[in-house]
Amino acid sequence: MLIFFILAAAIPALVYLWRHAGQPAQAAQGPALIKTAATALLVLGGLVAGAPWLIVAGLALGALGDYALARPGDRAFLAGMVAFGLGHLAYAAAFWTGHPGPWWAVALVLALVGSTEGWLAPRVPPALVLPVRVYIGLIAMMGVAALCQPAGPVLAGVVMFLASDTLLAWEKFVARAPVRAVSWAVWALYWGGQALILWGAMGGLS
Repeated sequence: MLIFFILAAAIPALVYLWRHAGQPAQAAQGPALIKTAATALLVLGGLVAGAPWLIVAGLALGALGDYALARPGDRAFLAGMVAFGLGHLAYAAAFWTGHPGPWWAVALVLALVGSTEGWLAPRVPPALVLPVRVYIGLIAMMGVAALCQPAGPVLAGVVMFLASDTLLAWEKFVARAPVRAVSWAVWALYWGGQALILWGAMGGLS
């Protein structure tokens, strides 16, 4: 049953990738609804299949974030950050067992996150510096918590999610304009990561 919902969700995901990824946020509702549907169908699949409730909550918050980030303006961007930040918290709570993976993997996640102080923070508008730093901290929490899980779809999905967020930050605050190839990668990594997290969680979390 879950595979049916994932395949159904892949349809709006591919439509959004082909027609709207890399386009500036628009006032029109169409692109935002297509983008949201791609994640909302994963939420529905998780509910029907009996996925862990924290995973479903993370996906649902991701769907809200998708809608917000597809809308124009800084207020919509902040709303999207809040939704995704709460989603990272839900995922971190689902993944955490108290025993993260090897020290070098934890160090790698923290180094990646810490590097944003050098290449990202100086380019973020002053009004967004604190929200962005808080969001990055939440990403770090999710990344470290995911290392409590064995190698597999969940961990692969989190790595894809982290890569997507990193590319999105570069596009918004460094490039300061949509770069179509990067936007395609952001969406493909993000949606694919969400689908893998759901698929892997159905096999049981540690």
